[in-house]
Amino acid sequence: MTETADTTDRAGAADGPGISSGSSVGTAEVRGAVEAYWAAADARDWDAFAATLADDVVYDLPQSRERILGKERYVAFNRDFPGDWHVRIERIVADGEGLQAAARTLVTDGPDRMHAIHFFTFDTQGLITAVTDFWPEPYEPPAGREHLVERY
Repeated sequence: MTETADTTDRAGAADGPGISSGSSVGTAEVRGAVEAYWAAADARDWDAFAATLADDVVYDLPQSRERILGKERYVAFNRDFPGDWHVRIERIVADGEGLQAAARTLVTDGPDRMHAIHFFTFDTQGLITAVTDFWPEPYEPPAGREHLVERY
Protein backbone atom coordinates (compact mmCIF):
# COMPACT_ATOMS: atom_id res chain seq x y z
CA MET A 1 0.00 0.00 0.00
CA THR A 2 1.25 3.46 -0.82
CA GLU A 3 1.22 6.09 1.89
CA THR A 4 0.94 9.63 0.61
CA ALA A 5 1.19 13.01 2.24
CA ASP A 6 0.34 16.40 0.84
CA THR A 7 -0.81 19.83 1.86
CA THR A 8 -3.56 20.37 -0.71
CA ASP A 9 -6.92 18.98 -1.69
CA ARG A 10 -6.82 15.48 -3.24
CA ALA A 11 -9.65 16.13 -5.70
CA GLY A 12 -9.08 16.17 -9.44
CA ALA A 13 -9.77 14.00 -12.45
CA ALA A 14 -6.87 12.25 -14.10
CA ASP A 15 -6.58 12.09 -17.89
CA GLY A 16 -3.34 10.16 -18.13
CA PRO A 17 -0.71 8.63 -15.85
CA GLY A 18 -1.39 10.98 -12.94
CA ILE A 19 -1.81 14.12 -15.07
CA SER A 20 -4.99 16.19 -15.07
CA SER A 21 -6.44 18.13 -17.97
CA GLY A 22 -5.19 21.67 -18.53
CA SER A 23 -1.74 23.07 -17.91
CA SER A 24 -2.03 23.26 -14.13
CA VAL A 25 -0.53 20.40 -12.15
CA GLY A 26 -1.33 19.86 -8.50
CA THR A 27 -0.28 17.64 -5.66
CA ALA A 28 -2.60 14.76 -6.61
CA GLU A 29 -1.31 14.76 -10.18
CA VAL A 30 2.31 14.77 -9.07
CA ARG A 31 1.64 11.88 -6.68
CA GLY A 32 -0.09 10.03 -9.52
CA ALA A 33 2.84 10.64 -11.86
CA VAL A 34 5.31 9.23 -9.30
CA GLU A 35 3.08 6.19 -8.83
CA ALA A 36 2.84 5.71 -12.63
CA TYR A 37 6.64 6.07 -12.97
CA TRP A 38 7.33 3.35 -10.40
CA ALA A 39 4.53 1.05 -11.59
CA ALA A 40 5.90 1.22 -15.15
CA ALA A 41 9.48 0.62 -13.97
CA ASP A 42 8.46 -2.35 -11.83
CA ALA A 43 6.43 -3.84 -14.73
CA ARG A 44 9.30 -3.15 -17.18
CA ASP A 45 6.81 -1.21 -19.33
CA TRP A 46 9.36 1.14 -20.87
CA ASP A 47 6.86 2.96 -23.09
CA ALA A 48 4.72 3.85 -20.07
CA PHE A 49 7.88 4.75 -18.12
CA ALA A 50 9.01 7.08 -20.93
CA ALA A 51 5.56 8.71 -20.98
CA THR A 52 6.18 10.05 -17.45
CA LEU A 53 9.41 11.81 -18.50
CA ALA A 54 10.20 15.12 -20.18
CA ASP A 55 12.47 14.79 -23.22
CA ASP A 56 15.27 16.65 -21.42
CA VAL A 57 15.00 14.78 -18.09
CA VAL A 58 18.15 14.82 -15.92
CA TYR A 59 18.91 11.86 -13.68
CA ASP A 60 21.51 12.16 -10.90
CA LEU A 61 23.06 9.44 -8.75
CA PRO A 62 25.17 11.30 -6.17
CA GLN A 63 26.72 8.17 -4.62
CA SER A 64 28.23 6.98 -7.90
CA ARG A 65 28.66 10.52 -9.26
CA GLU A 66 26.71 9.70 -12.44
CA ARG A 67 24.37 11.90 -14.44
CA ILE A 68 22.18 10.86 -17.35
CA LEU A 69 20.85 13.49 -19.73
CA GLY A 70 17.72 12.90 -21.79
CA LYS A 71 14.76 10.54 -21.91
CA GLU A 72 16.24 8.05 -24.37
CA ARG A 73 19.37 7.45 -22.29
CA TYR A 74 17.46 7.32 -19.03
CA VAL A 75 15.00 4.75 -20.35
CA ALA A 76 17.92 2.66 -21.72
CA PHE A 77 19.71 2.92 -18.36
CA ASN A 78 16.69 1.49 -16.54
CA ARG A 79 15.82 -1.07 -19.22
CA ASP A 80 19.36 -2.46 -19.18
CA PHE A 81 19.82 -2.42 -15.41
CA PRO A 82 20.79 -5.95 -14.27
CA GLY A 83 18.87 -8.13 -11.87
CA ASP A 84 15.27 -9.03 -11.17
CA TRP A 85 14.61 -5.95 -9.04
CA HIS A 86 11.17 -4.85 -7.89
CA VAL A 87 10.02 -1.60 -6.35
CA ARG A 88 7.38 -0.89 -3.72
CA ILE A 89 6.50 2.71 -2.86
CA GLU A 90 6.36 3.27 0.87
CA ARG A 91 5.67 7.01 0.95
CA ILE A 92 5.21 9.94 -1.42
CA VAL A 93 5.31 13.56 -0.32
CA ALA A 94 4.42 16.23 -2.88
CA ASP A 95 4.59 20.01 -2.63
CA GLY A 96 1.51 22.21 -2.85
CA GLU A 97 2.50 23.71 -6.20
CA GLY A 98 2.76 20.36 -7.99
CA LEU A 99 6.38 20.86 -9.04
CA GLN A 100 8.29 18.57 -6.66
CA ALA A 101 7.87 15.25 -4.91
CA ALA A 102 9.91 12.87 -2.81
CA ALA A 103 9.39 9.14 -2.51
CA ARG A 104 10.74 6.43 -0.26
CA THR A 105 10.83 3.00 -1.83
CA LEU A 106 11.75 -0.53 -0.90
CA VAL A 107 13.70 -2.20 -3.69
CA THR A 108 14.15 -5.94 -3.70
CA ASP A 109 16.40 -8.03 -5.91
CA GLY A 110 16.19 -11.65 -4.87
CA PRO A 111 17.08 -11.78 -1.16
CA ASP A 112 18.57 -8.25 -1.21
CA ARG A 113 16.40 -5.45 0.19
CA MET A 114 17.23 -1.78 0.31
CA HIS A 115 15.44 1.46 0.88
CA ALA A 116 16.01 4.44 -1.37
CA ILE A 117 14.93 8.06 -1.44
CA HIS A 118 14.00 9.72 -4.74
CA PHE A 119 13.47 13.41 -5.46
CA PHE A 120 11.41 14.40 -8.50
CA THR A 121 10.96 17.75 -10.25
CA PHE A 122 8.10 18.34 -12.71
CA ASP A 123 7.29 20.75 -15.52
CA THR A 124 3.92 22.51 -15.81
CA GLN A 125 2.49 19.58 -17.82
CA GLY A 126 3.32 17.13 -15.02
CA LEU A 127 6.24 15.44 -16.77
CA ILE A 128 9.31 14.54 -14.74
CA THR A 129 12.22 16.86 -15.57
CA ALA A 130 14.69 15.68 -12.91
CA VAL A 131 15.21 12.66 -10.67
CA THR A 132 17.84 12.36 -7.96
CA ASP A 133 18.18 8.96 -6.30
CA PHE A 134 19.86 8.31 -2.96
CA TRP A 135 20.70 4.69 -2.22
CA PRO A 136 21.94 3.33 1.13
CA GLU A 137 25.69 3.57 0.51
CA PRO A 138 28.12 5.02 -2.03
CA TYR A 139 29.16 2.54 -4.69
CA GLU A 140 31.09 2.29 -7.91
CA PRO A 141 28.79 1.92 -10.91
CA PRO A 142 28.66 -1.40 -12.71
CA ALA A 143 30.55 -1.68 -15.99
CA GLY A 144 28.75 -1.37 -19.28
CA ARG A 145 26.84 1.87 -18.94
CA GLU A 146 29.65 4.34 -19.63
CA HIS A 147 28.03 5.28 -22.95
CA LEU A 148 24.89 6.47 -21.11
CA VAL A 149 26.32 8.46 -18.23
CA GLU A 150 28.64 11.32 -17.39
CA ARG A 151 30.75 10.95 -14.22
CA TYR A 152 31.13 13.97 -11.94
